[in-house]
Amino acid sequence: MTTVAVPAKRVFPGWIVVGATFILLLVSSGLGFYGLAIYLRALVDERGFSTTSVSLATSLFFITGGVAGRFLARFIANHDPRPIVVAGALVAGVGMLGLGRVHALWQLYPVYVVLAVGWAATGLVPATTLVTRWFHRRRSLALSISSTGLSVGGLTLTKLLAGRIDQHGLADTAPLIALVWVVVVGAIAWFLWPTPASRGVAPDGDAVSSLTIAAAAHGATYEEARHSRFFVAFTLGYVAIMAAQVGGIAQLAKLGQERVDKPTGALAVSVLALASVCARLLAGVIAPKLPLGTFTAALCAGQGVALIGLAHAGGKAALLAWTVLFGATVGNLLMLQPLVIAETFGVREYARLYSVNQLVVSIGVAAGPFLTGWLRDQSGYELSYWVAGVLSFTGAVALVAAGGVAQTQKAFGVTA
Repeated sequence: MTTVAVPAKRVFPGWIVVGATFILLLVSSGLGFYGLAIYLRALVDERGFSTTSVSLATSLFFITGGVAGRFLARFIANHDPRPIVVAGALVAGVGMLGLGRVHALWQLYPVYVVLAVGWAATGLVPATTLVTRWFHRRRSLALSISSTGLSVGGLTLTKLLAGRIDQHGLADTAPLIALVWVVVVGAIAWFLWPTPASRGVAPDGDAVSSLTIAAAAHGATYEEARHSRFFVAFTLGYVAIMAAQVGGIAQLAKLGQERVDKPTGALAVSVLALASVCARLLAGVIAPKLPLGTFTAALCAGQGVALIGLAHAGGKAALLAWTVLFGATVGNLLMLQPLVIAETFGVREYARLYSVNQLVVSIGVAAGPFLTGWLRDQSGYELSYWVAGVLSFTGAVALVAAGGVAQTQKAFGVTA
């Protein structure tokens, strides 16, 4: 076949995709992931629900999101993800409208199920799948920029909605949240181009060697990767890591309110997000120079130290200082989860592998808020954050036991 050299485009469309996924994650995290801590506080204060009851709803939210992500990945693996993302924004909008009308506890659970489906369809599964397709050599940098939207959402949208809910209440604020979710995601959805080939380029902006662009994705097969020691240990480790992390985040605003005052609780969430942004951007540059497995395990240990520090933080300065460390680990552990999977097993089956990982990890994500909330009701936040810290150390041990990324790459013939 005669090939024609096609020069790389001056502006690589992959960076536009990164920008679009940044905004996508900003919305889904600011109004969904980080927003749950604000909704918990509002539902306890305004509706009189117990912390344990709302924490159980939060757990249901994450379980539902994990299950939904598993099914969404099957579609995204072989189709354009944009219809799923747009539909997800509409579903999330419906869920937020329902949340504003919740007055009985039984109503909260189905509303959180609907909201979780919309959150999953506008969140990490479509965003990270797209970035891993568009970038191979510069994947860590691209993922760090894209996933920084998670923290910026917590820093901006979550702070704004916390102030709005404090002033006007959840019922009056929920329709506005629904509108923002639908309009912003709808506006950027077109730029979530499914593959480099769809725009006539190769990954990373490299020149392509043929107008047909028929390069096959490399990597381990789904079955061999899913049953590998690394994938199993890594996934189980992240169950403990995310149980600790999400439990700590979900209760952070309430912790700050109890230890100091309500504004400090909201400020702690913003500080967490800001620290996450700064640390993630730094890690995106240095991560390719470090052994990924060891780096991730070290961050898990750091998260454990931060959570135990929060367990004993009594004043505003101490609480915010430990929150900075917690935020630095949170941002990077979220970014490293998809990066390690993509780097270790390649892009061939990334969407399916990441969705399975997310589904199993959702057990920890769901258990974390309920466990920390229940322990708080039983004995206070000191015990609940201590347990979260121990879970983080457990996750670090599991990652060490998984074995090295480089060894696993070699076993499956994945090019680093």
